Amino acid sequence: MTRAVDVSLVSRGREEAAAVVFRAQLSLWQARVNAALAECLPAPQSSPTRLHEAMRYSVLGGGKRVRPMLMFATAQAIGLGESDVERAACAVELLHAYSLVHDDLPAMDDDDLRRGRPTCHVAYDDATAVLVGDALQSLAFELLVSGENLPASAQSRVELVRLLASAAGSHGMAGGQALDLAAEGMQLSLAEVDAMHALKTGALIRASVLMAAACAPALDARQRQALAEFAECIGLAFQIKDDLLDVTGDSAQLGKATGADQRHAKATYPSILGVPAAQVRLRGLHERAEDALVSFGERADSLRSLAHWLLARAN
Repeated sequence: MTRAVDVSLVSRGREEAAAVVFRAQLSLWQARVNAALAECLPAPQSSPTRLHEAMRYSVLGGGKRVRPMLMFATAQAIGLGESDVERAACAVELLHAYSLVHDDLPAMDDDDLRRGRPTCHVAYDDATAVLVGDALQSLAFELLVSGENLPASAQSRVELVRLLASAAGSHGMAGGQALDLAAEGMQLSLAEVDAMHALKTGALIRASVLMAAACAPALDARQRQALAEFAECIGLAFQIKDDLLDVTGDSAQLGKATGADQRHAKATYPSILGVPAAQVRLRGLHERAEDALVSFGERADSLRSLAHWLLARAN
């Protein structure tokens, strides 16, 4: 009995130590991408100053940096360094920031708060917010073409551009947003909600992982497919968690008002499945994501820890 207790304590101690190491890694990754983003964005004093100030306000005002961290963790799993994917990580985050600025507009989700601060169109104005989104999207693709340390071959650069463009367009994020807006007040099936969020949220998460893989052209096709499976599961699970937090979360921790989905009559996983069943589905997707990483062994431990962190978060 004593031996079993000792083993349990040792195991728990290892898990806690690993969690401390991982949290330190997250902080380092967040600091790295924040510094890189600040370097990539136009200087606030350069003309047109109001646009450049608003771009920096929208990108550098906080955020978990989920997509860049997925890129760094994937790079680690396939034997690349952080510098090999850093500019691609910035490109993905700039595109994500553009989508948030536009989603918050009165013509879209009409949100006044983002990360505990006034949204871009509230802090500046609607027209500036539109231009901020446009400029951030353009800068993202510029980084993929000219960013340092990315693969030198034109074929690899084109693949990076293709992956991000596909994730952003009508068969990706923009298409998912269009479906979401059209579905307000409607009853959707689970399959329809899955399809919507595979585009709106999942496409850019999938692109983050696959763009890191594209920086290693010699990567085995089976491992590339395993990473795609991981990313697809995490993308949907991430959205389910967001939907659950809108119902069960604390607005102070979230940095925005809760209950917005219900006010806008949006089709969400809790509204279709109920909270308990949505939580069960979240756990099932998490398990599938972990199963997809088996062939990577310990090299994918950061991806595993990141997946756990994303799906256990409170904001």
